[in-house]
Amino acid sequence: VEVPDYWLAKQNCFEIAREDVTYAVRFGGHVERYWKDGKECSRWRGGEMLQAMAYDNPVPGYGTYNCISLRLWRALPAKEVDFESFNQGEYLQSAAPKQRAEELNHFLYPNDNHEEGKELRLRQQYFFCSASIQDILRSFKKKHGGNWDMLPQKVQIQLNDTHPAISVPELMRVLVDVECLNWDYAWKLTKATFNYTNHTVMPEALEKWRIELIGKLLPRHVEIVGMMNHMFLEEVKAKWGDGEWICDMSMFGPAEGGECLRMGNISVIGAHHVNGVAAMHTEIVKRETFKNLYKWSVATGEPDKFVNCTNGVTPRRWIHCANPGLSKLITKKLGSDAWLKDLPLISGICKFKDDKAFQQEWVAVKKTAKEKMAKWVKTHCNLEVDTNALIDVQVKRIHEYKRQLMNCFYQIHRYLEIKSMSPGDRAKVQKRFSCIGGKAAPGYYRAKTIIKLINNVADVINNDPDVSPYLKFTFLPNYCVSAAQQIIPASDTSQHISTAGTEASGTSNMKFVMNGGLIVGTMDGANVEICEEAGGEHVNFIFGAREEELPGVLERAKKGDYPIDPRLQKVMQAIRQGRFSAGDDAFTEEIGAILDMLCNTTAAGTWDGDRFLVCHDFPSYLDVQARVDRDYANQADFVARSIQAVGSTGKFSTDRSMMDYARQVWELPQCARPAPKVVNAKK
Repeated sequence: VEVPDYWLAKQNCFEIAREDVTYAVRFGGHVERYWKDGKECSRWRGGEMLQAMAYDNPVPGYGTYNCISLRLWRALPAKEVDFESFNQGEYLQSAAPKQRAEELNHFLYPNDNHEEGKELRLRQQYFFCSASIQDILRSFKKKHGGNWDMLPQKVQIQLNDTHPAISVPELMRVLVDVECLNWDYAWKLTKATFNYTNHTVMPEALEKWRIELIGKLLPRHVEIVGMMNHMFLEEVKAKWGDGEWICDMSMFGPAEGGECLRMGNISVIGAHHVNGVAAMHTEIVKRETFKNLYKWSVATGEPDKFVNCTNGVTPRRWIHCANPGLSKLITKKLGSDAWLKDLPLISGICKFKDDKAFQQEWVAVKKTAKEKMAKWVKTHCNLEVDTNALIDVQVKRIHEYKRQLMNCFYQIHRYLEIKSMSPGDRAKVQKRFSCIGGKAAPGYYRAKTIIKLINNVADVINNDPDVSPYLKFTFLPNYCVSAAQQIIPASDTSQHISTAGTEASGTSNMKFVMNGGLIVGTMDGANVEICEEAGGEHVNFIFGAREEELPGVLERAKKGDYPIDPRLQKVMQAIRQGRFSAGDDAFTEEIGAILDMLCNTTAAGTWDGDRFLVCHDFPSYLDVQARVDRDYANQADFVARSIQAVGSTGKFSTDRSMMDYARQVWELPQCARPAPKVVNAKK
């Protein structure tokens, strides 16, 4: 059942409303030209005005004297009531300004499968970006006045994917139209102030906004992007001449329904640095996603514009808070808790991985975590979990490239295998509790179909007396950070099984490994670096095609050489027969359409076929799952690998990740905050 998340229903006691900090944000209207000091200028007039009011959330550091403020924004109407409508008796219409403002606050991730959703999402993005840019410049001017040369030294703005990319033309608008700076000077400052983190290697996921829509809401920004694009492409033509690369590098491009703004290109061109979030991902960004823009940065003397900053997660939350038993055990073995602030120190536990007494303590901690998770599952899923079973978890956003469907196919395969066994053979099967959790975008109907299949399969498995003593399966509802802290510490294995070359990094893989859960995964995203740090692939359970093998796989598929394993065919047959449809013929037809697409073998690698190569990787996926069962039976070796995995996570702390950004991207010198003065209370 899908229900809305009323995220504003509960008050946040730490949130401070800053009624003294507000900024006007405009939508629609028109652009006027006027002359000032012999120069033609532009100004944006008319349209709809909203007010952005600041809310501050304190974020204290761990074991430091530092506390920063996370500034959020609330949309308010420029006027609460339209009195003209009110006086005419149009009471509903009179409240429209407030309703329009509240739309921006209440609806997170609106469905953008229709024009209304697209417009709301663009309004939200621009509202937050405009308020933030105005706030940043107000603070800068308060300290440095009109000394704009200092802007890049004092301000660095990080574009976290393409969602805030409209900030680039917004900063240009304020500098040129409001502060009256020369265009070339403003563009130089802008490019030195912004940096861009790319979070996806799939071109179709890079945002594009149709000119018709963005021109209606932000007419001045379309003009500014046009000028930015003209200046940039003239530089390219002067050095490289005209060619097919011009279209690829342009900030404008074709899209369904007309011309669009390409927010990815705007982000790269308008940035001082561009970074990926895992070593493999960064190379794909340079080689494929922004190939010509990367070549241009090298050709123009900026070879270090594209850098890598591998993601990280904080051990303070994901070990110390989520798994206090493990945190205490590590601290006891290392002799101090210094590792919480210097995670590479955790490698000290590796030398104890074969110590029998330490292994026993490790197993006891894992058992406690499993019991904690079992209570959570009983409460939220009404399912009993055998804490002596192997616990396998896949929790992440529901998306076809993350291949929850392949995991579900495996659960069906395991169910059919156990069902066909004699009672004696069933008793020899490694007991498992498998679960999948995550949320899907509201308009992603295929993802919702996959979620329904997962729930249907779980109902069949858990209610079959022949199978359920040996296999339990469930979908974890309302997955969130609070749930993750109950689930992640309990895992023996976790699945990170995206098609090679599609996952930028992933961070749940780091969280699971920090808690001793071994990875079942492909060589994709940060899995590659996790295996390198652990001493090789053998510590985890790696399967599937490698990124460099994919062109050959797709080329063979075009020629009809794309076999579907008989075991997968058996799984598909069971689905087509309606065994996992709960009597819903419409669902059988719906999921059957997905199977038909997967079986369109000559179109593998495209949206008309097996886009993410589920069929290709399924046989090796079965092989590695069989290896999981075999290896888990040797508990001493399995626990030693679990200890080795945790001890190899020093690289994957947010502390290291932030240091990478500070040094490589923002180019900041390191400085310590002075300790507070000790005041003598004695008189």
